[in-house]
Amino acid sequence: MSETGPPVVVVLGDDRPPLLERLGQAARLRQVTQKGLREALAEADVLLVWDFLTDALPEAWPAHGGPRWVHTASAGVDRLIFPALIDSDAVITNSRGVFERPIAEYVAGLVLAMAKDLPGTYDLQRSRVWRHRETERVAGTRAVVVGGGPIGRATAQLLSALGLRTALVARTARAADPDFGRVHGFAELPRLLPEADWVVSAAPLTDETADMFDAATFGRMKRGARFINVGRGPLVVEDDLVAALREGRLGGAALDVFREEPLPEDSPLWQTPGLLVSPHMSADTHGWLEDLAEVFLSNFERWVTGRPLHNIVDKKLGYVPVAAADTPKIEEGI
Repeated sequence: MSETGPPVVVVLGDDRPPLLERLGQAARLRQVTQKGLREALAEADVLLVWDFLTDALPEAWPAHGGPRWVHTASAGVDRLIFPALIDSDAVITNSRGVFERPIAEYVAGLVLAMAKDLPGTYDLQRSRVWRHRETERVAGTRAVVVGGGPIGRATAQLLSALGLRTALVARTARAADPDFGRVHGFAELPRLLPEADWVVSAAPLTDETADMFDAATFGRMKRGARFINVGRGPLVVEDDLVAALREGRLGGAALDVFREEPLPEDSPLWQTPGLLVSPHMSADTHGWLEDLAEVFLSNFERWVTGRPLHNIVDKKLGYVPVAAADTPKIEEGI
């Protein structure tokens, strides 16, 4: 650990983040891959997890000491929640504020694409087939969005703006939410599923949410309903989803996240009828890497000046609590 001079900032990832030159003399940067991580952590004051898909941290984390602050270039922190880090004094922050609106737009696009059969139109065009069809209205249909964090909230708000009657489901029920009036608790999900035309998974991965979308959950959904997962891959028992689609219980589904990424070429998900597969891209819009770097730089300015950090993760819960939901805009600084 650095006792004199600028703090040591270790950047984990193959690619160098943009804008870090703005740190100047305020930090000593050291970029490493997984191979050099263990050694680097021994001297790190700050760890920037730029490669947010890494699984290398649990094995590399030092038995004593280690970074005082760990920041991840992602919203989910499930890959950082392991016993040694939980028990350490390190503060974890995430990149809340970058992904909410892009993911909400992506989900809205999926809803419209499935309701209007845009994949079918494209397939017919490629085959030069003129086949008139009727499509569905989305206004007036019911959506259940599971995940009460900023991504789930932004998604529910945008779907509501499209005219969907949207229920938001979170870990804890709230009776007086300023945006939704009522936020339902997880325990209410079985009651809500049979009425839903659209079910959107946008929850973090925790012990409580792992495998929550399984055969029993899909069995409770209305026949012909559609399912979308933009949360985390392990929220869904993929074999159960495949079975629900092949049996015709679900009218369609879209997955942007998976248990194994990249998705193996021999995965049955590629050719499951009615399933749209996308490569974990729902949050990634033009300029998103710069936005991620800005979040880190803004928080670094706060860290070196002794001000409270934004987006502090509760290490026991595995996410930023609702009380910290109002993330200030990126500040001008380093």
